[in-house]
Amino acid sequence: MFLICAAWGGNFLMSALALQELPALLFTALRLASVGLLLLPWLRWPKGLPVWRLVAVCLCNGALHFGLSFWALRLAGNLSSPAIVMQTYVPLTVLLSILMLGERVGWRTSLGMLVSFAGVLVLGFDPLVLQAPASLILMLVSAFFLALGTVLMRGLTGLHPLGLQAFSAWIGLPFLLLAGLLIEGDWRAPLETASWKAWAGVLYSTLAASVLGHSLFFWLVQRHPVSQITPYLLLAPLVAVALGVMFWGDVLGPRLLVGGGMVLGGVLAIGLRAAKRGRRLESPGSGGS
Repeated sequence: MFLICAAWGGNFLMSALALQELPALLFTALRLASVGLLLLPWLRWPKGLPVWRLVAVCLCNGALHFGLSFWALRLAGNLSSPAIVMQTYVPLTVLLSILMLGERVGWRTSLGMLVSFAGVLVLGFDPLVLQAPASLILMLVSAFFLALGTVLMRGLTGLHPLGLQAFSAWIGLPFLLLAGLLIEGDWRAPLETASWKAWAGVLYSTLAASVLGHSLFFWLVQRHPVSQITPYLLLAPLVAVALGVMFWGDVLGPRLLVGGGMVLGGVLAIGLRAAKRGRRLESPGSGGS
């Protein structure tokens, strides 16, 4: 888990370096294209898989989530606030599960959701965030699409996790190419002038964040309940915040600390409650109810 969180937390720093030279949608397209080529052997279509659901999941978890999050990171000018706001995908996933799947949650989980969303409001008034409010909005929308893709993914069966990443890359690329043409224009100039730092960011994002981080995460998910893993994922934004302070010049003001603490605290409460509920359901005599 520490290796996963180190890879994902470091991705904020390495991506931010690349985004100084590359437009956000171009950077996202380069990442997805690299991942798609590396994972091409896993690109196999399972029988009976609904086309609409696979396309929706791949667009939400791939092009929309990554494109908007890198766009937010490029506008933010810091690493701390985007890394923290991204964690709202956890309460958003719970909320969408209630609305779309009819799941029921207790008051503790509901309180964790409220605390997390309130923390975003507090964080939004931090001077560091107020310099680029569009970044906060874009990251929230990115977290929403990740949550939506996570909920829709529950209906996918018989698909290898690495195959899902490959499909996400190839399905998302045409969308990114069209959006990049309309929003960012001609990509030839930034590609020609990109330095080794930009390409190092693309390489790190592809190999460390996607291939290594997600592969290890899927390996753990296959062996442990997701509810037991979720709380440890909060190490990733903490790594990003630490790197932001050490290497990016982030200044942690009181609103950022309080709001960030509320967001992460609410997410932790949701994760711990889910883990406790999972252990209770698995315990002898629980009857699976």
